[in-house]
Amino acid sequence: MLIDESDLIRRAQAGDEGAFGQLVEVHAERVYSALRRFGLRPDEAEDVAQEVFLRAWRGLARFEGRARLSTWLYRIAFNEAQRRLDRREPVHERLQSGDEDAISRVPAAAQLGPQSQLLERDFTAALDRALAEIPPQWRTAVILRDIEGLSTDEAAAIVGVRQAAFKSRLHRGRMQLRVLLEPYLELD
Repeated sequence: MLIDESDLIRRAQAGDEGAFGQLVEVHAERVYSALRRFGLRPDEAEDVAQEVFLRAWRGLARFEGRARLSTWLYRIAFNEAQRRLDRREPVHERLQSGDEDAISRVPAAAQLGPQSQLLERDFTAALDRALAEIPPQWRTAVILRDIEGLSTDEAAAIVGVRQAAFKSRLHRGRMQLRVLLEPYLELD
């Protein structure tokens, strides 16, 4: 059954908690994944995701629908992640290989064989490590544009910069990822 998101939004704006709960169900996993990609640990991402949806519920009356709901939620998530990261002591955390709750999720093919699944897991782990290595501004640009699939306009609005500045961050992030992932991109 297809969900009419605009109807759910209207109902939630009118105070229907069930409709808002459905919206949360639709967007919770992607918000959590984005928070992880922004650099939060799993426990932090869970806490911040709850805060994101609490803020969304409180501010839903002000949501005008000029952007998609997912874009609005990413903006809240980005701001909340930055607040959490700003409160942290500056420690560079590296992902351990074999992290079961990987930061990025490469979409899985419907029927991958065992060898393909292993290669996908290896690449996902390498992507996670590479994302953790690049500066946060570049990482955020790559995550919003290339992993989350937002438009340049939407992503620039989320991080609060002009399109040109966002494109520069995105380009630098992509170039740095290319260098870090080069061993995985070489074809034999």
